[in-house]
Amino acid sequence: MAFYAPHSNPDQMFIDLTKNDDYEIPQNDEGRNQQDQNGEEWFEEQLEADLKWSFALNRVLLTGASEFQHVALIDSKRFGKALVIDGRMQSAENDEFIYHECLVHPALLLHQNPQNVFIMGGGEGSTAREVLKHKDLEKVIMCDIDKVVVIFCREHLAANREAFSDNRLQLVFNDAKDELEKTEDKFDVIVGDLPDPIERGPCNNLYTKTFYEQVIKPHLKNNGIFVTQAGPAGILSHKDIFTSIYNTVKHVFKYVFAYTAHVPSYADSCGWVVASDQPLRLDAAQLNSRIQERIRGELLYLDGASIVSSTVVNKTIYTSLLKETNVFTEETTKFCYGHGLTDDAQGNEV
Repeated sequence: MAFYAPHSNPDQMFIDLTKNDDYEIPQNDEGRNQQDQNGEEWFEEQLEADLKWSFALNRVLLTGASEFQHVALIDSKRFGKALVIDGRMQSAENDEFIYHECLVHPALLLHQNPQNVFIMGGGEGSTAREVLKHKDLEKVIMCDIDKVVVIFCREHLAANREAFSDNRLQLVFNDAKDELEKTEDKFDVIVGDLPDPIERGPCNNLYTKTFYEQVIKPHLKNNGIFVTQAGPAGILSHKDIFTSIYNTVKHVFKYVFAYTAHVPSYADSCGWVVASDQPLRLDAAQLNSRIQERIRGELLYLDGASIVSSTVVNKTIYTSLLKETNVFTEETTKFCYGHGLTDDAQGNEV
């Protein structure tokens, strides 16, 4: 990424570009072509070893690194403000509602009466925002390992400020596995809003069969529901991790289904997996009724019919889901393209 400028000094964790009009985006050999003939700067994301995509920027707002991740906030012409972590688009203000509504609402609406929710990850606050739209919830715990990123997002992403100030939300800065293992609480819904598994990523072990079996399942109530984001789910990308996560979850829970939606700022479709040991009834009319009864405000993307239809995938992906044999363990985890900073102290560049 041409605009990353990570710091090893925690007191200088971020550069605030909104206060420095003279700041120039640092250029490396790979980034020298990111300015077009009109002088515009471009964000460029390496999707695969042989595939990049880019879009024009108004400016780079903030950039830096925490102990775990490179982080940047950019202002793009097409997608608005966007959060980028480890060089990968995480969330863009013009279409993030697609990802976060799909992650949160199907699971909560399928539950008979959710009262408490545990969010793994979710540092930017958008997942908590969607969860907290369910007006009858009593407690939401958001557990993210990266305090720096959470504070960064709380201060700079205006859309989620109300969620961060909701007295039902409890913020915990810890590894989700450690936090769940030390609590005796059980939850109606557990949401996995974690980065894709990548080499040296901070949460790869949170996609394994052992974790689902020994940590997630014991912390769900008898009628509890688990949902996780499951990576890219496009016609060319779904075998990266999506089918393996689905198959892994199937080895732990009795009732499992996968669903997808296209998110323009990701340049691909995304996949999610929902699971429970109790039957999951997908009924459009019932889902619409629960949306009206339970949710404060309006959903922008989902209704009952679109939730049901999102579970219908094309023949190629359906066949891959049926035929997948890989189960994620500590030894057999697949990775998306990219790498993290787990092995690097204080966010030094790698």
